Amino acid sequence: MDERLAAKARDPAKARRAAAHPERPGEHCHAEPRKFAPVIDRHRCEGKSDCVAVCPFDVFEVRRIDDGEFAKLGLLGKLKSIAHGRKTAYTPRADTCLACGLCVVACPEKAIRLVEIGA
Repeated sequence: MDERLAAKARDPAKARRAAAHPERPGEHCHAEPRKFAPVIDRHRCEGKSDCVAVCPFDVFEVRRIDDGEFAKLGLLGKLKSIAHGRKTAYTPRADTCLACGLCVVACPEKAIRLVEIGA
């Protein structure tokens, strides 16, 4: 991983470990902006903030799940959300994603996937 990108991550050591992961998807930070977007599975996400820690492009934030999103969860999803303080990841700056894939392999719940926009 480019040291410059690791320095941009909030946890450079965690970002380097994610960069070395053999199953890291994406285009290793070489995609054009708005070509890929990270998608969060609300049923899986526990709001642990690993995505925030490794993302060199400040795509993510972790906050309380919106009431509308919470209402869409099934019973088990709601119970899991409550157990984790109703926190979940959001991507308010998804348009800055360059598909490095660090978030996907860093997420302990495997709640993030990269989706090619327009594909």
